[in-house]
Amino acid sequence: MADRDAIVACANELLSVDRWPEFGPPGLQVIGAAEVTRIACGVSASRELFERAVDAGAELVLVHHGLFWRNEPLVVDARLRGRLEALFRGNASLAAYHLALDAHPELGNNAQLAQRIGATPTGPFGGVGLGCELGPLPFGELVARVAEVTERTPLTLGHGSAEVRRVAISTGGAGHDLVRAAHEGFDVLLTGEAEEPSHHAARELEIHLIAAGHHATERFGVQALAAHLAREFDLAWSYLEVDNPV
Repeated sequence: MADRDAIVACANELLSVDRWPEFGPPGLQVIGAAEVTRIACGVSASRELFERAVDAGAELVLVHHGLFWRNEPLVVDARLRGRLEALFRGNASLAAYHLALDAHPELGNNAQLAQRIGATPTGPFGGVGLGCELGPLPFGELVARVAEVTERTPLTLGHGSAEVRRVAISTGGAGHDLVRAAHEGFDVLLTGEAEEPSHHAARELEIHLIAAGHHATERFGVQALAAHLAREFDLAWSYLEVDNPV
């Protein structure tokens, strides 16, 4: 058993949350039980995730995409009410880490994805992404690795060289960084979602884009963070997959 506030303080410090301007408040978003024996984690806040976490006995739920986004109406609608009721039923707390978790050099979504596909980080890319090297590797082999890791067939816009060496990784909705990646000399942008202009931009700039799913590319950070906190505080933890095709 561990103190909830001590766990959250540890995560806040580890992720340097004050460095990252956020769309929603990082850290503790809903206050529940003061003592924690189990952490449940998932990619995004949802009623299903919270219900399953409470049923699993978790007093602390850890997510990448939390509640209270600044571009949403300030009203407790049916969606938000259902989510809060699920947490209240189990007296469970909610902690959310968005950009800070994307950016962490070891536990972050980009670092975790790079590790899983065999890419070596060489420096930052864009706001929270990583520039990486691999290979040289046939582009098709890289796509196969991404598909195996994310457990889905990615959308590919293959307009670059047959072999790739430099990969920009920015998980989630970073299709807008395709032009930046091309201008910085990367062979591939690996992200979650493409944008409508991506097709023509990739062809005209002769760069590949791999869009492997916003949810699918951001499964790994919350798991790494939950595992780290569980070790630090001697807690049980579990990852709850709530399917999301986006």
